[in-house]
Amino acid sequence: MIPTWKSGHEFEVALEGKMEEKALRYLSAADFNPVQPNYAATVMLLRDTINNPKRTADGESDIEVFMLRRAETMAFVPTAVVFPGGRVDMRDADLRLPWAGPSSEDWAHRFNCEEELARCIVVAAAREVFEECGVLLAGKDASSVIGDLSNPVWEDARKELAGHTKSFAEILVENDLVLRSDLLSFRSRWLTPEFESRRYDTFFFAALLPEGQTPDDRTSEATIADWVKPEWAFQQAHEGKILLLAPTRYNLSCIAQANDAQSFVEEIPKVERILLQPHQKDDGTVVVRCVLP
Repeated sequence: MIPTWKSGHEFEVALEGKMEEKALRYLSAADFNPVQPNYAATVMLLRDTINNPKRTADGESDIEVFMLRRAETMAFVPTAVVFPGGRVDMRDADLRLPWAGPSSEDWAHRFNCEEELARCIVVAAAREVFEECGVLLAGKDASSVIGDLSNPVWEDARKELAGHTKSFAEILVENDLVLRSDLLSFRSRWLTPEFESRRYDTFFFAALLPEGQTPDDRTSEATIADWVKPEWAFQQAHEGKILLLAPTRYNLSCIAQANDAQSFVEEIPKVERILLQPHQKDDGTVVVRCVLP
């Protein structure tokens, strides 16, 4: 059963393995200097399964989300099952990038940050979901979305992004496309605990899968990628078969409570940055926890 967390609730997730070891060292340290976090963005790519009853068991949500299992070679949380995403690149602030939807000023107000940073975060979200799973939140104008990405030019573009030989702005300009920032819905913001040696201030977005597009697993950063139900992910984590980080658990829980994918994306929740703090309980269990804003 998926937990239901709401504002004011205590949110708590048990740690294990290397994360538990790091937390214990942090708790026992007389002096600890946490590293400064980098900004990151991730996208919960959603679709409905209500028209395919074979994929929906009794009591399960009618929404699927696209997730990837991080490769073992990754420096940060290897093997964790996550949403497509990654680190913000300052090239994402490129003003040449054609833009539709809420302005960077609008997003800055939503994020409570500077306009340039807000632009970078939104572009990073769109860039990462394209680079990691081949879904492009862009169209020829402010009311359209590209549908067919079968042309090899798009695979080449993803490789150029991964190799940092081209920016996302350059790719959209070359193909006469406009970024559709209105297709992104800001859902939550999480700060990696202080005991981690790599820390991120991560902005979580939701987006509907554009009609005609198909996400894939052609990224070197992941070994498996597929559509999953929140219930399946929680069950696999409970059985110790996959690793779900605390922010992932929270966002999956929110997805599971939604009536359908579109209504979830259309919601505008109040968002405050969440920092989880480690704690060792009386029985020796090590957890990270917070009171949800």
